[in-house]
Amino acid sequence: MGLLFRYLVVIFLGSALSSCDMQGGGTIHSQVSGVYPHLAFYNNEGECGTGAVVPWAGRLWVITYGPHLPHGSSDKLYEITPDLQQIIRAESIGGTPANRMIHKESNQLFIGPYAIGSSGEVRVIPSSGMPGRLTGNARHLTDPSGEIYYGTMEEGFYEVDVSTLQPIELYKDGNSTQGNIVNDTDVNPQKAALPGAHGKGLYSGQEVLVYSNNGEAGPEALTNFNIEAGVLAEWNGKDWNVVRRNQFVEVTGPGGIYGNANPETDPIWATGWDHKSLLLGVRDPLTGWDFYRLPKASHSYDGAHGWNTEWPRIRNIGIEEKPDYLMTMHGMFWRFPGTFTANTSAGIRPRSAYLKVIGDFARWNDQLVFGCDDSAQKEFLNKRNVKGNIEGPGQSNSNLWFTSVDKPDELGPTTAEGAVWISEPIKAGEYSEPFLFAGWDIRSAWVQNEGKSTVSFSFEVDKEGNNVWTSLKTVKLKPGEATDIVFSEKETGEWVRVSVNKETKATVHFDYLQKDIRKTSVDPIFSGLAEVNEDSSNAGLLWGLGDNRRTLGFLAGTATDTGFEETDYYELDGNLNLVKKEDRQTASFIRGKFAIPKNVVTIDEASVLVVDDNGRRWRLPKGDEKYTTLVENGMLRLCREVATERDLFNSAGTFYELPAENADGYAKIRPIASHNFRIHDYASYRGLLIMTGIQSELPASSEHIIRSKDGKVALWAGVIDDLWKLGKPVGEGGPWKNSDVKEGEPSDPYLIGFYDKRSLVLTNESAVEVKFKIQVEPIGHGPWMTYKEVSLAGGQSFEYEFPISFQARWIRFVAEKNCRATAWLKYE
Repeated sequence: MGLLFRYLVVIFLGSALSSCDMQGGGTIHSQVSGVYPHLAFYNNEGECGTGAVVPWAGRLWVITYGPHLPHGSSDKLYEITPDLQQIIRAESIGGTPANRMIHKESNQLFIGPYAIGSSGEVRVIPSSGMPGRLTGNARHLTDPSGEIYYGTMEEGFYEVDVSTLQPIELYKDGNSTQGNIVNDTDVNPQKAALPGAHGKGLYSGQEVLVYSNNGEAGPEALTNFNIEAGVLAEWNGKDWNVVRRNQFVEVTGPGGIYGNANPETDPIWATGWDHKSLLLGVRDPLTGWDFYRLPKASHSYDGAHGWNTEWPRIRNIGIEEKPDYLMTMHGMFWRFPGTFTANTSAGIRPRSAYLKVIGDFARWNDQLVFGCDDSAQKEFLNKRNVKGNIEGPGQSNSNLWFTSVDKPDELGPTTAEGAVWISEPIKAGEYSEPFLFAGWDIRSAWVQNEGKSTVSFSFEVDKEGNNVWTSLKTVKLKPGEATDIVFSEKETGEWVRVSVNKETKATVHFDYLQKDIRKTSVDPIFSGLAEVNEDSSNAGLLWGLGDNRRTLGFLAGTATDTGFEETDYYELDGNLNLVKKEDRQTASFIRGKFAIPKNVVTIDEASVLVVDDNGRRWRLPKGDEKYTTLVENGMLRLCREVATERDLFNSAGTFYELPAENADGYAKIRPIASHNFRIHDYASYRGLLIMTGIQSELPASSEHIIRSKDGKVALWAGVIDDLWKLGKPVGEGGPWKNSDVKEGEPSDPYLIGFYDKRSLVLTNESAVEVKFKIQVEPIGHGPWMTYKEVSLAGGQSFEYEFPISFQARWIRFVAEKNCRATAWLKYE
């Protein structure tokens, strides 16, 4: 059968191919936005993340993991051929692995508990001999050609003979019990007893083994994101030393997955964070560790338990002649200089923001391959009122995401923020840690003196990244005073730091903005979705099925402004065939468990009001007025987890990234894009984002429209990062609309961060003159600061267009008298 004929047969049979990619050997695979559904990974655990992705021996090797399985699981080792055939290796023993290292001398890839030879032969280290959640590998300190280190998430450390694969326990894994180790050569069966929890990175060089963890154990860590958590530690072959008590993840160096080529002198890098900003550490063999701070694009990775991060990486995605290091950290792709040291620190730059949860990535066949964590059955702590009693997916699953090598420059805007100090005591003459200063069009800083004396804040810059500091500017603030500093284009440097001339308590928070070049118009990939002003849509409820069915259930019907009338039940398979099924039990389950909740948010005259699970009140902009009716009648899914441990919130015409409540929830919400569609439901499936709410007159099948075989229903398919193409966020509203305002009582916080052109009309609707304070909160969990004070006579309005340099997350208003007022903001 010829290739053309086979291709036509597939089309004729009605296969809902989003795109048909010819691979080697004539195989045809459906793909959507770089995701091949047939490559999806499933397990029987509460999570199915992608722990490591490594090209080796002419194939792509992938491991998945379950959430806490130190002695094995249903997860597999996968071998992906160049023509995208997926081979499940029979040697698979599962677990919770994310380690990988290529050992040059023995010509083996160590990935999870597997050692893979140069011809693709696989050997296994049984979990009985090396229990633990395997998180990292490193080259041996004294016998690098003959042995390799393994580290686990509960501080188990082993050295393994690369020939025999015999492990020797150095420190006991926290999951181990007496009798678990079937090894008579144990030399040091005590525990490492490091602070923190949830191990992540492992790397060696400069005569030490460096280990990181990014969390804290105990009940407080499950709810409070800003407690002390995590550790960066190093071992000299005999003793452990705590380097820093913060949440750390990646530990690597210029040699990356191979280990440093010059271990005595090459730098070691470590990435991490705290409640203020990102952390970057670099180790020098003579002077030890230096630390820097960078802004966060997303806060959905926060959480003192450390569960929300997966495995951020710094990895070379270039070709041999031209290294190109890509760093993933807190929802941002970063360009990372392979020469980074404390004296050559120039060159870190933001590339673009992303929404996928990425465990590992690699360059393979001139593409980037991202291993993702897409859909966890357990959903962990990520429950909230606005989601109703919705179930998680019936079975955990994730997938790979294939993109061009340029994709890290093409997603969301790089707007980011972070602090060096948040309401903390500062000593006179004490310098903050250096904060990244280069890489954005517009840079500003909020500074508040929370002490009892007038204080001068001095800013210095390292212009060249060579650790030479020069004065930039000084700002003097009275007690309680705050100011918004805008840095000019001429005020340049790689890093900035701050000091004070007197002991005080202070906040210094940096806001960086890249001009959003997106338009408000929608990308054609969304053609076929029903617009909000249409009377009805081809809609339905979605659920990824369990019991190894590996299909997506779709309870289809028609959604009008006032109700949903179901018609039939369909299932979407791994080849994107959408087929009608007779399955009353599953249809009934979806009907009961996935009904869209009502009365979980309020859309009033002013704006969208959300009261979170901790009783905190938040207000968000509105889009088309018709969304009010659709929300009241339960015709729009408001919130659902579509990437593990963070939600997609769809409110009045805007999609938002919504961190879990344990990562501070709505306080750190971020708008992704605005739209004008009546999206009925959405869900994650095989690495794809599936949405319902198609035009009643069904569009033809296309790359993103999947029509059923009977031609009666359709779905939209893409990836979550396609949402950036909907257009920049817009909307209008405010905390007050003809509201009775009490003296000194602040309005609800109203979101102002991440929008473009912003204007305000503040109106005093009373007969007497009233003084209003306009206050902002740039952080989400920081202090409120007064931005402006405005006195308005009765009936008078204050109109103001915020400069593009103005950046804050929330805004609120306070009146000094009882009055009636409107505070209306418009974002265009």
